[in-house]
Amino acid sequence: MSQSRDGAPPGTDGAPQRVDAQRNRERILAVALTELTRDAGTPLSAIAKKACVGQGTLYRHFPNREALVFELYRHEMQQVADAAPELLRTHAPQRALREWMDRLARYYMTKIGLAEAIRRATSSPAGGTAPRPTPLLEAIELLLAANEKAGTVRPGVSADDFVLAIAGLWQIDPAQDWQPRAERLLDLVMRGLSATNTPQGNTMDISHDPPPCPTCPPPTPLLSPPPTRDS
Repeated sequence: MSQSRDGAPPGTDGAPQRVDAQRNRERILAVALTELTRDAGTPLSAIAKKACVGQGTLYRHFPNREALVFELYRHEMQQVADAAPELLRTHAPQRALREWMDRLARYYMTKIGLAEAIRRATSSPAGGTAPRPTPLLEAIELLLAANEKAGTVRPGVSADDFVLAIAGLWQIDPAQDWQPRAERLLDLVMRGLSATNTPQGNTMDISHDPPPCPTCPPPTPLLSPPPTRDS
């Protein structure tokens, strides 16, 4: 049987080869995620071996270590981002936001080894700039907009505000019992975002001193003068 230029039987347009190549790529990414999460310094040769592909196959998909690490980061980030619209389809907006925050925390805490691999990739001579977290920011904006429309989040909160609010996650040690601390932090963030925490007309006016109390003794100065001694 004659073959086309890419080695596929005529009329198939290389489909079997493309399917095999895609499967190899997915297997490499799955193994790399496991191994680099466990140890950021795992050699590419070990990843290729565990993925049951040759090193040449690995390098055809990912020409260097940095390309593999950045694709892993992009892929994992997209997985977390894609959960946002799905949660909004199946949950009320406030519940969807809280569930998504849990997923984000779990992603960060369980992928700390991958974070180290990304740090190494961006600082290596052959490295570059890690992909921007645009999908995550878009997911945050989607969730905030749905909650603002539902009246469950105070208006005007931006994705940048949200990221600053949850920045305490990055201070939690994932090697310890991180879940209770993360849940407490995210509960506090949810309370801070809640529209019920912005009651109208219930703010304290501190622009002037309160009127004096007619029955109270005069206030004691914060810095009292030293007592005088009788001569």
